[in-house]
Amino acid sequence: MIDVQQALIRAAGQLAAHPDLRSTAVPDATLLLMHSLGIDRATLIAHPERPLTRDQLVDIQRLVERRLRFEPIQYILGTQEFYGLEFKVTPAVLIPRPETETLVEAVLARLPQNQPLRIADIGTGSGAIAVALAHSLPKSQITALDLSPHALEIAQQNAATSGVAGRIRFIESDLLAAVAGEPTFDAIVSNPPYIPSTDAPTLHPQVREFEPTQALFAGPEGLDIYARLIPQAFALLKPYGLLAMEIGHGQRPAIAALLADWHDVAFIPDLQQIPRVAIARRTK
Repeated sequence: MIDVQQALIRAAGQLAAHPDLRSTAVPDATLLLMHSLGIDRATLIAHPERPLTRDQLVDIQRLVERRLRFEPIQYILGTQEFYGLEFKVTPAVLIPRPETETLVEAVLARLPQNQPLRIADIGTGSGAIAVALAHSLPKSQITALDLSPHALEIAQQNAATSGVAGRIRFIESDLLAAVAGEPTFDAIVSNPPYIPSTDAPTLHPQVREFEPTQALFAGPEGLDIYARLIPQAFALLKPYGLLAMEIGHGQRPAIAALLADWHDVAFIPDLQQIPRVAIARRTK
């Protein structure tokens, strides 16, 4: 009879045998066992001698094989934590990443906390940014836009689960096109596609082969969306309204050039000290 500890060692060993999965083999195996058995980490640690049934072992192996095909652990588990909140994720949406929390923090640091605000989140995906902002800005009304109807379905579910669905409206739109005739916004935020298409072969297979292509790539230099979004945002922001965008490695000079007509342009580094967020204010 195989117990929890033995199953964990076996799963971790299978994952570690692949060079591209070795660095996360133990935490991935632990999460897969917890998910398959429906137990938390404390229970797993407290009862390593717990025997497993044949059906349980078959299910664990099924999950391990999915990971061996490079399916992201977040898609296997169906969830990802972001800004202290849990989000449902599927292959229809980009997996929320810690770097994007830098964007949320930058926006919150520059907006009043207890005033009515109109905010637009462009390319909302799972709704992570919109939901996090709605949680932290209780008087805000947020418009979450995405080109993918499947992504919008996931974002709506996440807003409902987090209790902020009443203050977020979800609209299928190519950038800001669907709200072009509406009143202006206090802030526009976005984590747009920004990976150069020429970088595709260098990406980890779990990104390149599983995450949605339209949420990753933006032309040969990764700048195509910024070139369209920045002028649209200028037209739809209030005077001195805030624009905040996540950017990719090495894109600061090009983004600075696109923001030449804006005020208070700044670039905020992530925890690796890479310029990760571009901030600017619309001129009057």
